[in-house]
Amino acid sequence: MASLRNIPPRALDAFDLAILRIVQKDNKTPQRVIAEAVNLSPAAVQRRITALERSGVIARNVAVVEPEALSLAITALVEVSLRDERAATVDAAKALFRATPEVQQCYYVTGGISFVMVIICRDMRSYEALTRRLFAENDLVAYYRTNVALDRVKADTALVVD
Repeated sequence: MASLRNIPPRALDAFDLAILRIVQKDNKTPQRVIAEAVNLSPAAVQRRITALERSGVIARNVAVVEPEALSLAITALVEVSLRDERAATVDAAKALFRATPEVQQCYYVTGGISFVMVIICRDMRSYEALTRRLFAENDLVAYYRTNVALDRVKADTALVVD
């Protein structure tokens, strides 16, 4: 995923914002439909979408897959505290968490813990094996705490576009 920290600012106008509202909900919306909705030509919509992609405003185009369809039954919300907050320790932890496919989201945070993450696994046995490798047997980690989700009430990818 592109990080906006490395992307020069691009001014977004009302047309760009209107296009973003539509493609966040369904990026397969035909450009002629988007064009009608935002009062632009399909060619202008195409140019704007391309510019939004190139500038990193649109970071990726992906399919959102239901975990249950792949028999992924466990969603865990995990708080991790590192042994120390030295740059090398934090960077090593970030690299490990980025490289772990079961880690769906990971945030480096303030306030007594180091990371908050969302992990999705097939079952408790696979979650236990993952936690041993990532946390329990990892010298970088001081402790971790897991909350297992009982129900996914909302999981959205769309941002509020004003």
